[in-house]
Amino acid sequence: MLGRIKVNSRRRPLLSAWAEVDWPLFWVYTGLTLFGGLMIRSVELNQGLTDWWQHWLMGGIGLAIALGIACYRYDRLIQWKWVIYGVVNISLIAVHFIGTSALGAQRWINILGFHVQPSEFAKVGLIITLAVLLHERTTPTLLDMARMLAIAAVPWGLVFIEPNLGTSLIFGAITLGMLYWGNVPPSWLVLLVSPMISAILFNVQAQMGMVFALAMGMIGWWSLPRRWLSATLVLLVNFGAGKLGHFFWGLLQDYQKQRLTGFLNPENDPLGAGYHLIQSRIAIGSGQLYGRGLYHGTQTQLDFIPEQHTDFIFSAIGEELGFIGCMVVLSAFWFICWRLILIALSAKDSFGSLLAIGVLCMVVFQVFVNIGMNIGLAPVTGIPLPLLSYGRSALLSNFIALGLVQSVANHRQRVKF
Repeated sequence: MLGRIKVNSRRRPLLSAWAEVDWPLFWVYTGLTLFGGLMIRSVELNQGLTDWWQHWLMGGIGLAIALGIACYRYDRLIQWKWVIYGVVNISLIAVHFIGTSALGAQRWINILGFHVQPSEFAKVGLIITLAVLLHERTTPTLLDMARMLAIAAVPWGLVFIEPNLGTSLIFGAITLGMLYWGNVPPSWLVLLVSPMISAILFNVQAQMGMVFALAMGMIGWWSLPRRWLSATLVLLVNFGAGKLGHFFWGLLQDYQKQRLTGFLNPENDPLGAGYHLIQSRIAIGSGQLYGRGLYHGTQTQLDFIPEQHTDFIFSAIGEELGFIGCMVVLSAFWFICWRLILIALSAKDSFGSLLAIGVLCMVVFQVFVNIGMNIGLAPVTGIPLPLLSYGRSALLSNFIALGLVQSVANHRQRVKF
């Protein structure tokens, strides 16, 4: 008599497609987006605007896209790198021909009534492209680094001439951070940014510029081939950058100089270049420890701070929720950075690790510059605060970046016993 064979069938979990994603990272992104909409509503309460619900709507769409991307194997993007790079540059070129202008810049494309900002999505495209190139070069040479810099320079230049200085600075931060993580020697990266530092130092104090240029020459002698030739070239480049910096500074109008240096002493032009910074500092300082209460900030509710729902949303947080509210926001961003680093360290390959580091550099740079701008430690550059500032393209690009990182986490190798 044949015995009955029992098959032990295990029901597949409902969320098996997202079994290994970093759910705490999802929750923090969602929480900051909801909180951002709440603060945008507070800023616009007496203005009759309704950007806050659009912020939530776009956040919901972005979350759905991020969940979809998390299921997709990120390593398939390797074969699409040049397609992604081409789409990024074509969209940035299109801005100059069919784009719409606002606030003195041409950055948006009108698609069915929606203003799309290609430069925000270009940040994600650059991360993918550089991650593939660095993944293919485990030990990059000087020629490899020059090639990657040339590739990054194309979208950077197209964004810079929009003009969009803030986003172009983010491109630079992404590139430097990913090159470092991709095993490019730190000394090369120092030499790479040294001409810009020399241009500043020579205009501040010539002696400081000379000392810095000599130090760079020593680093060039120590880290580059053909030591004497390399050291000489590094010295010439840094001294030349100092002279060019002085020349170009002289070409700027007084109001342009004031905008770049106004954060050092905004009281010199309290109704012009320093107005944003002064009002932002007043708002944050008046919040003290616990804040004035939601919807009760005087600077915020009386509309003293222009563009507060975008670039200066942190000032509303400081005024209405105080030091405690600011620390909660900073802790949330710290948590995001920590989880991104963990995902980068646990990725199954260097491509996934580089994707996570690229997103980390993008988030960290924007947070530091935006908050520094709000408290008077950085010039006003128009860089939004991720997930909190109003901006549909910026918010959507942040969730696309989150989806890529979650795909890395979701498809990392797992040890099974």
